[in-house]
Amino acid sequence: MSEPNHTVLYDGGCPLCSREIAHYRRVAGAAAPIDWVDIAPLDANPAAYGVSRLEALQVFHVIDPAGQPHKGARGFLALWAILPRYRWLARVCRALRLEPVLDWAYRHFAGWHFAKRCRDGVCGTGGA
Repeated sequence: MSEPNHTVLYDGGCPLCSREIAHYRRVAGAAAPIDWVDIAPLDANPAAYGVSRLEALQVFHVIDPAGQPHKGARGFLALWAILPRYRWLARVCRALRLEPVLDWAYRHFAGWHFAKRCRDGVCGTGGA
């Protein structure tokens, strides 16, 4: 039986998010088994991962193989830790205990970005 993969929940309706995920998918290649789940379609079901649609659209999520969610910058650190060209960055950030600062900065940016997309009518909530 195969080991469960990490799962990345991302907003494929967000051009910035899509470009970043496309980059990570190229970097990951076959080296890191990752399930990439676009939660932008209205029929997507992030609740299957214990995450509401609105929260999944607002904040980046990585679900580890044990089912533990990692949100915001901590999600990026979880992803970086399994990507060959980014492992060093995750280690440095954790060693320097930068997680809280990175998460604060990410949440402020993500909140601004999501609000801007909603003002522009493209945040993908579908009335959520």
